[in-house]
Amino acid sequence: MTIKSRTLRLPADRAEALEAIAGVDGVSVNEEIERAITAHIEARRSDPGFRQRLQASLERNREVLERLSR
Repeated sequence: MTIKSRTLRLPADRAEALEAIAGVDGVSVNEEIERAITAHIEARRSDPGFRQRLQASLERNREVLERLSR
């Protein structure tokens, strides 16, 4: 698996809350962030409105790529 690094900037109060949650759960802040991102991605995949916009985006991009390949 390829790993990518990202920088996350949070207001101090949100960073402190995140650290506290991770500490209570006994995991690293990184693990807590990964859990939140995974939950967010799954929620988006389950959202019918998002899925509809995603399909429209795929179709638009496919059209553009096909024109570029000619």
